[in-house]
Amino acid sequence: MAIEYRAWREGDDLALLEIWGGPETVQAGQFRGTLAPSANAPWRRCIVAEDVVDGVAIPVAAAVVHEAALHPERLWAYIEVARDHRRTGVGSTLLSLLRHEASQSPSGVTRLRCKVEPGTPGAAFAEAAGLAPIQRSRLVAVEPAALKLPVFGDGSEAAAAEQVEDLATGSVELSDVVGRYYSAVHGWDQPGDLSIAMVQRLFLDDLSGAHGAIVVRAPKASAFGQGVPASRKGRLEAFAISYAQRIHGQDPSEGAAADGPTEVFLGHEPQLSGAGAEAAIRDLLALIAFQHPVLLELDDSMTALRTVVEPLLDSGKARVQGSETLVVSD
Repeated sequence: MAIEYRAWREGDDLALLEIWGGPETVQAGQFRGTLAPSANAPWRRCIVAEDVVDGVAIPVAAAVVHEAALHPERLWAYIEVARDHRRTGVGSTLLSLLRHEASQSPSGVTRLRCKVEPGTPGAAFAEAAGLAPIQRSRLVAVEPAALKLPVFGDGSEAAAAEQVEDLATGSVELSDVVGRYYSAVHGWDQPGDLSIAMVQRLFLDDLSGAHGAIVVRAPKASAFGQGVPASRKGRLEAFAISYAQRIHGQDPSEGAAADGPTEVFLGHEPQLSGAGAEAAIRDLLALIAFQHPVLLELDDSMTALRTVVEPLLDSGKARVQGSETLVVSD
């Protein structure tokens, strides 16, 4: 076997697809989309391995490393090798080439990260290469009526209306809380400075698939001091943003299945902690999942959400959908 390495060229995606077939994991399906010609803005380097037989070069593997505006402390990396060329050193050589390219990244960042599924060849390769898990993520479907509906204030409709609100996804108040929450639960891989405009683009505008938002607020009296007009709203304590398409690569034009769970990004005001954060999350989850199932992306770093959801997993009122995802890094 004579293997040669070169830069990615147009048409390699089609040639490799014939060799690889369909993606073996969700993560592979996502990362295949990052295989593209090398570029400097944003910075990306992509390498192809060819098996040369009787003078004919056939692409059998590819690797990419690139910078990311979100989570800039590490470079994303991905390697895929045809099944009949694994365990031959091709993947290890590609990783060495990626590390060489990373050493010359304009940002000076050299640490690599990738997503793998536990128990797969990709996970085994990452472990052998010295990449260790830094986060675990699960997709969790919560069944309808999994939690008892909360009672707000004196239980009246007026009290509920004071604390539960449909909020426009363009709300600056919502964007501020979403950005700070996202940063708070990603201390393991900091996202960098998240401006209001960036938060709206990533999580809240039409292109993100955001469909609507519901928030739970603190009672008015608990959020403001004396002299504050009674018409002022209480502090936003928890938010739920629903999306028109599923997590992890579904074409937005396809929409969500009519009988499937709605994808929701659920979080809380990061200044809340412990029982306060858990109560806000529990109340809002009970509301949004009262009649219809919801789909949550649950990272281990989301402490309050885990505290609420994991008992539902134990009782069968929620289930992990698909396989876990590990973010691995050196």
